[in-house]
Amino acid sequence: MQIYVVEPLDTVDSIANKFGTPVEEIIFANQLIYPYKLAVGQALLVEFRPNQYRTRRVINGYAYPFISNYVLRVTLPYLSGLYIFSYGFTKEGEVVSPALDDQWMINEAYENDTKPVLTLTPFDENGVFSNNLITALVNNEQAIENLIGNLIYLMNEKGFAGLDIDFEYIYKEDRDAFTSFVAECTRRMNEYGIWVSVALAPKTSSDQKGLLYEGKDYGGLGAAANSVLLMTYEWGYTYSSPMAVAPINKVRQVIEYALSQIPEAKIDMGIPNYGYDWTLPYEKGVTKAKTIGNVEAIQLAINNGATVQYDNVAQTPFFNYTIGNEIHEVWFEDVRSINAKLNLIDEYNLRGAAYWQIMRLFRANWLLVESKFEVK
Repeated sequence: MQIYVVEPLDTVDSIANKFGTPVEEIIFANQLIYPYKLAVGQALLVEFRPNQYRTRRVINGYAYPFISNYVLRVTLPYLSGLYIFSYGFTKEGEVVSPALDDQWMINEAYENDTKPVLTLTPFDENGVFSNNLITALVNNEQAIENLIGNLIYLMNEKGFAGLDIDFEYIYKEDRDAFTSFVAECTRRMNEYGIWVSVALAPKTSSDQKGLLYEGKDYGGLGAAANSVLLMTYEWGYTYSSPMAVAPINKVRQVIEYALSQIPEAKIDMGIPNYGYDWTLPYEKGVTKAKTIGNVEAIQLAINNGATVQYDNVAQTPFFNYTIGNEIHEVWFEDVRSINAKLNLIDEYNLRGAAYWQIMRLFRANWLLVESKFEVK
């Protein structure tokens, strides 16, 4: 595996000659668009043969049912699990299916030896996480019994191999009840050969304050579920000041705390497959960043003649560009930042990773994954 950072006067041809890699391979791997212009500072994957000594890891990815058929088909060969987002429930324990059909995704997953996973979320009628719905469920034994029974029936009928419990903004008063709910789900689901994972907000200590953190007991949930997903992203988000979505120094802190509570073999690290575009100057409570794909971000830099910079602390690329009188700042992921994150999996001997989300194709990322890991 070889990553090259574009310098002034570089062309695709000159880079191909430098590494002895066919031009067509560089164009394909990096999704370059004719006439194949490059941005100074752009990171390219120029050699991506699988390493001789790859470690075996689990690599999962989230997707909505409206994903492009093409994007799903070319991504599935790199995935252990396809996390279909998402199913809801009522306070009585009835399952609420997605508005769009997802059976085609389940079928495609099996054709690629990928396990389809049902992601369960406590969304209200507006599509927002509802902590009141969580409270109503986890404190009601009959509702829990109904929901688990309904899920098992549905999952067996549709062919789901796993359940991912993604509950966020849990009241601290519901912390133990939520842990018990996950444990009961795991006990019942495992009887049918269904794997259960639970998503965890990115905590760095047991006493971390905030609605996102206080309802999640890392140690308890690590014991209750078969595996956990650390949601190690969204430091930079829609309403934040411009910064990396998943700065590696922050990701490390979360992993190290998680390892103090949960066995390494149960931990998947979250990886973002997106970035944000902020308009400057940033004004708290007013500025709203736009989500942007990683390939789209590079094309934006190329089109505007921007130089891509790299924050060595966050290990994340960024750039500025101007449209009219507006100055923009973009933070995104490239093969350098993804490689740094993937290295943490081996460094800490984690189970693997899960991508939020796979809706936009980032081919260089998947080729990088394949070069480093033997995906289970």
